[in-house]
Amino acid sequence: MAKDPKLPQASSSSEVDAFLHKLAVTPAPSPGSAGNARGRLIFAMDATASREPTWDRASHIQAEMFRETEVLGGLEVQLIYYRGFGECKASPWVAESVQLLRFMTGVFCLAGRTQMGKVLKRAIKETKEKKVSALVFVGDAMEEDIDHLGHLAGELGLLGVPCFMFHEGNDPVSRRAFQQIARLSGGAFCNFDSASARQLRDLLSAVAVFAAGGRRALADYSRRTGGLVPQLTHQVK
Repeated sequence: MAKDPKLPQASSSSEVDAFLHKLAVTPAPSPGSAGNARGRLIFAMDATASREPTWDRASHIQAEMFRETEVLGGLEVQLIYYRGFGECKASPWVAESVQLLRFMTGVFCLAGRTQMGKVLKRAIKETKEKKVSALVFVGDAMEEDIDHLGHLAGELGLLGVPCFMFHEGNDPVSRRAFQQIARLSGGAFCNFDSASARQLRDLLSAVAVFAAGGRRALADYSRRTGGLVPQLTHQVK
């Protein structure tokens, strides 16, 4: 893996607090259908060239986020990534972190433009077929028409699929796009960098636990975890 470039400072505590508060007040996921109580979460990643320096580490962190959910009956996850010239692929739905990690480690970065619109359209399609609890996205850039993305994000909001947007780096245009998608879908936004790997892991794990078990599971997880997550304890009712 290439050496990390110089990146901005880690997320401010106020930004993390705002993200955790938004997660705490997000409507709890609907229970699964009869015979299948698993939550369903779409995990989307930008695999364009700009993310290559931090890709390997991020892949492992992002796979770890689902291990906590196994004791809750598990979480079904679909990985979506885009890269290169118009390539946007989705994995089958999987229920084990090992399977997810296998998919992630098989992906490498290729230069190309962002394709967030395809990700949001896929999420709409999936949740119309079977309810999706939430969408998580990790990326560093956004080069698409924000009005188009906002319309799709709003449709996900109406369908009850919040988007939790994690922005790597400090590009202000991309940051605003991520924030708009999060707001219009009823989700939340948070910035991170290579210096905040544990912070990212804890926040992603909190989202996964929420998607799998709702607010009660999230409150229990916050009591056991330490670090940033206990900030949720007094917010979750």
